[in-house]
Amino acid sequence: MGGCSAPNCSNSTTIGKQLFRFPKDPVRSRKWVINCRRDFVPTPCSRLCQDHFEDSQFEEIARSPAGGKKLKPNAIPTLFNVPDPPSPITPQITLPIKPEPVEKDLNVGDHGYARRQPKLSPEEEAGLHRAEEERPCSLCQHYKAQLEQQQHHTARLQREVEEMKKRLHKLNKIEKGLQMFLFEDQIRALTLAKRSRRAVWSQDTVLTARKIRCAVGVKGYEFLRDLGYPLPSYRTLCNRLEPKTMSTSMQEELAELGLGIMTSCDSPEGSGANDEGLIGVMT
Repeated sequence: MGGCSAPNCSNSTTIGKQLFRFPKDPVRSRKWVINCRRDFVPTPCSRLCQDHFEDSQFEEIARSPAGGKKLKPNAIPTLFNVPDPPSPITPQITLPIKPEPVEKDLNVGDHGYARRQPKLSPEEEAGLHRAEEERPCSLCQHYKAQLEQQQHHTARLQREVEEMKKRLHKLNKIEKGLQMFLFEDQIRALTLAKRSRRAVWSQDTVLTARKIRCAVGVKGYEFLRDLGYPLPSYRTLCNRLEPKTMSTSMQEELAELGLGIMTSCDSPEGSGANDEGLIGVMT
């Protein structure tokens, strides 16, 4: 890889320095050569590294295609380590991006093919100056396009937020409706798979499930569970409604309903056995 053409400088891309080629415009290229303090003609392979440019000579936002810094169109290097250097050319002169070659006025008698530039009237010069001022800037157009993209993206996000708010409001209404006939643990069980072992049932849910089982029978109870109704399994009812784990008030409530305490859970679920054979009489 090539290195920096400035004297007393050995920077190159191998150590992470960014190199910039000399301008094609002969006027700007000559200014770079004068500031380098070298009397040479730059070739297409001649480069200057980033250390010879002030920070003000780089674009603030724009980047090069390779991801590095990008020089301004009229950038001129001024930082060189040369003893007793001649006066450098300061980068205060603003040059056009693509300078047009200037034709010098020639005397009519010099050559037969000599041409003169037609002089413009003050009105025409003012019109040309106004047209150049009204010409759209490429950088402004780029930022305007980016701004429009961001505005479209923001509008799309706002629409998604409104949709999410509507869905959340609908879910809150559904949850309030479920709370009218389901307990909190049953609502949580709706988010789990059918017959999941991760469900944790409260004592109120177990007691209500026992009432439902006695009301609809074994087959009706299992049919509700198959449909996805959040109810504990028969084994859970057996384990949770033992006399040792039930309070006296709960046992009295079951007795008033005519329901006994389960004394055995050996029979499989959905076997179709009669509930009377699985219910003992409370003493």
